[in-house]
Amino acid sequence: MSSIARQLLRKVHLWLGLVVGLPFVLLSFSGSLLVFYIELDAKLNLSPDLSDALPLDWNSPVWEVALATVRDALPGALGQWSFEASGITQQIPVRYYAPADAAGHMIDPTMIWLSSDGTAMVRKEQWGEYLMTFLYDFHRHYLAGETGHQLVGWSGLGMLVLLCSGLVLWWPRGSWRKALAFKRNAASVRRVRDLHKLSGLWSLVLLLILVTTGALLALPAERSTFLSWLVTPVIEVPSPRSTVIDRPQLPLSQVLATVHRRMPDTRLAWIDVPGPGTGTFRIRLQVAGDPNYRFPYSFVYVDQYSGEILAIHDTRALSMSNTIINWLRPLHEGSVGGLPTRLLAVVLGVVPAVLFVTGILYWRRRTDARLTARSSPHLRSLDASRKHA
Repeated sequence: MSSIARQLLRKVHLWLGLVVGLPFVLLSFSGSLLVFYIELDAKLNLSPDLSDALPLDWNSPVWEVALATVRDALPGALGQWSFEASGITQQIPVRYYAPADAAGHMIDPTMIWLSSDGTAMVRKEQWGEYLMTFLYDFHRHYLAGETGHQLVGWSGLGMLVLLCSGLVLWWPRGSWRKALAFKRNAASVRRVRDLHKLSGLWSLVLLLILVTTGALLALPAERSTFLSWLVTPVIEVPSPRSTVIDRPQLPLSQVLATVHRRMPDTRLAWIDVPGPGTGTFRIRLQVAGDPNYRFPYSFVYVDQYSGEILAIHDTRALSMSNTIINWLRPLHEGSVGGLPTRLLAVVLGVVPAVLFVTGILYWRRRTDARLTARSSPHLRSLDASRKHA
């Protein structure tokens, strides 16, 4: 690389670091907290649950009881109920999605926690109004809705350029041993530089994974277009509708039994119960090979009046692009390898702060040294010698 190209790349790296560095730090730090957000939320909001836990599986009697409990708690609710069957906590998490407003905008869900036997509501919050969901919204879109999603996604691409430019600038032109060394006895500006480069190098692969998956998660439309062009067409999740007939909604136990017969070797993850109208039961389940535990990507849609299975979205029968999309979330949140990778994701979330602080310090000290050198002939020659160090 020519000296002119290197100087230009150094300026690109510097200004990208100044522009996207702080957002990168905030996103990474909030992401670290969210790795264990279910467990942290449970610790922050201790709610007594003295009931006997029932198994959260296909045949559990708790689901009918839980549905009756939340309908009694919110009488007249005409939206969708979503019951989580992960069993991560003893209580049963439920989300209520009210019908969209007049402009068609979705309303943030009401979060409800039921006792483990489904008979009592032990906690009720509005999404975004308590700490962990506030952090979640900040991490997803800077609390700025769709505009924030775009900012997170496209700034993620800037972060990719920042990381790759740092690698190119570091790439040794001579001794690899020298390039990988940390000089403890060097001047402070050199120690700061060494800390910056080594922090970036040893975390580079993981940071590239973190940033790439985050950008793709934040830009779903652009992601589908890109993957459809580069790999294979993305098969979108279906949206069938129930046939509106003069019949009451089917019992939840009957719907679960129908789906389980059709998909026997699967784990129940979420149950979406529609309100009146043309909505469908949507059963979310985990099939073999799906790396997502809480939010797997297989769905079965059932007519809420006739019990007919209207559509199946099985990740095992989808395209390579769908498989890539399926892996984005577990890679981003570090859940792919269980507790060890989750802990690694927490540590990794602190690294951008180290890179940002050391980068700013190195830039400031180097700038101060140059200003001082310009005013002193002796220091000018010393600064020139440091450029070749």
